[in-house]
Amino acid sequence: MTLTTMALIAFALVTVLVISMVMVRPSLAGGTAGKTLALVALAVLPAVATTFGTNAHLEASKTTDFCLSCHAMKPYGESLELDDSAHLPAAHFQNSRVPRDHACFSCHTTYTMYGDLDAKMKGLKHLWVNYFGTIPEKIELYEPFHNRECLHCHDGARTFEENEFHADFRQELATNETSCLECHDVAHEVEKLHELERWSRDGE
Repeated sequence: MTLTTMALIAFALVTVLVISMVMVRPSLAGGTAGKTLALVALAVLPAVATTFGTNAHLEASKTTDFCLSCHAMKPYGESLELDDSAHLPAAHFQNSRVPRDHACFSCHTTYTMYGDLDAKMKGLKHLWVNYFGTIPEKIELYEPFHNRECLHCHDGARTFEENEFHADFRQELATNETSCLECHDVAHEVEKLHELERWSRDGE
């Protein structure tokens, strides 16, 4: 349990305690000081607890562990461990090109003003489908992958800038006229997991 989680639990307990005091002993709410206490107990503390709790859960929902906690995502998590340098997710994950604890979110959010919010709204839809809908046999992106999400990290990187092939298509890549995935086209390949070798962190 993280320090942040412990602090949130402690704050929630204090909130419940103060609310309980006001409800059990309404006389505490008498006078100016009492009304202030009642306002704090019934409005301010719950609002603050809700705000911090919501923020903590939103941050937790960006983690790789959270994404892979859904059984439908398990094969996608396994694909991060494939021993294949041409395999985009595995190469990014294993070489720390994205933070391992935020690997899914790093590539599957859109780097726009409301990208995080849009990702969360889609996540709520996924949650609904997971519990109340029908998970499709083949999971696909809502829309084609935009080069913006690749260039957010790779633009300016030496390995990208000094690659002569990239230089030939620099403008087309920047405008999304030519997709990065036209060349880097090996994604999760979950249908072939049983055929491919796995990378072991222990070298075994």
